[in-house]
Amino acid sequence: MINVKKDKYTGDILGTGRRKSSVARVRIRPGSGKITINKRSLEEYFANVQDRNAVVAPLKSSGKNEELDVLINVKGGGMTGQSGACKMGIARALSGYDEELETVMRESGFMTRDSRMKERKKCGLHGARRGTQFSKR
Repeated sequence: MINVKKDKYTGDILGTGRRKSSVARVRIRPGSGKITINKRSLEEYFANVQDRNAVVAPLKSSGKNEELDVLINVKGGGMTGQSGACKMGIARALSGYDEELETVMRESGFMTRDSRMKERKKCGLHGARRGTQFSKR
């Protein structure tokens, strides 16, 4: 089982997700299915439909999207990295909420950390790999 914490004051299930340079801290509690990201609604925070679908995917695959409220604090990176971090955090929190869901989340690929990061710039080059333009004269 993944190391998932439970808030001793509120009883919320906590999960942390990471993607690129984004970190999402996720809280799950019984409720009506409302998703709040940085004190804004899902549609207001993620304008892109692809990012919204990524965040909701673990809830839909578990069938718990109508009975749990999700509160997310996410920072760092861009929108795609943040949506991936939210997806992983929700999956980890769901596995802590119900241990039977962990196999479903793992088989769907939500529990695996995507370790791809931006390659660093090297000295003497314009970027990570792009060199200077060739000049004949």
